[in-house]
Amino acid sequence: MTLQQLKYVIEVASRGSMNEAAKRLFISQPSLSNAIRDLEEELRITIFERTNKGISLTNEGAEFLGYARQVAEQAELLENRYLGGKLTPQHFSVSTQHYAFAVNAFVSLVREYGQEEYELALRETKTYEIIEDVKSRRSEIGILYLNDFNAKVIKKLLKEGGLQFNSLFVAKPHIFISIQNPLAQQAIVTIDQLREYPYLSFDQGEYNSFHFSEEILSTLSHPKSIRVNDRATLFNLLIGLNGYTISTGVLTSDLNGNEIIPVPLDCEETINVGWICHKNAVLSRLAEVYIQALEESVGEYGG
Repeated sequence: MTLQQLKYVIEVASRGSMNEAAKRLFISQPSLSNAIRDLEEELRITIFERTNKGISLTNEGAEFLGYARQVAEQAELLENRYLGGKLTPQHFSVSTQHYAFAVNAFVSLVREYGQEEYELALRETKTYEIIEDVKSRRSEIGILYLNDFNAKVIKKLLKEGGLQFNSLFVAKPHIFISIQNPLAQQAIVTIDQLREYPYLSFDQGEYNSFHFSEEILSTLSHPKSIRVNDRATLFNLLIGLNGYTISTGVLTSDLNGNEIIPVPLDCEETINVGWICHKNAVLSRLAEVYIQALEESVGEYGG
């Protein structure tokens, strides 16, 4: 087993394709395939599963990748310390539901640990795609919530994908509304009081099941309902139409200003927000730093 082979595995996992990885590594695709196959034979494990649809990590491959990343990072530190080598671009990707605190944590990560070169990705996307991204290793971790209503369906998908859920915090439901909304002065609002205002939710595409909704109480009917695809649009409609959405109540003014506020919602539901990853994965240094930044971003709800 060589350091070069470990770097090959990391690149293939990152690209999800032997051909793309070979181009990035400036070697031929057969040479790359042979190097990885030799490594698999030496270790007596199968790192990648090869099918007509492409290439994907096995469960033991996901575990091996975590250790390979650690070794490669340590080797790079040695080279930079004693050989004056150039830092290679850092890689990290996270897929998340539309949470401001996830963006705040990402900003903290880049500010503190970003080198001159890096390849990072923050994907605010649909619930089902978050699970698929982590399952396929497109993202190292994903951020979503569980509650009594969706837990059975989401946990089944996580189990099938070899993924695990790690709780960040449990929150009481709040509505996000404009400070100009007539309900903004109330200490708590009821479902009935919301009926005259437009309800805003994130579209889930072809997987628009109630169980994949980013908003709790998804089975309720609303006289006025608007679906959107991004957080900026939703926030603009909260202000422009006096609309509302249901979320955790964790909202900071750093990235979102002071025109939108959380108000507690009168209901017995809870929202368990957490991050998902492969069960056997050893997290990269950037993933660990990001998770720590997440815990700091959620403040009083953390832990």
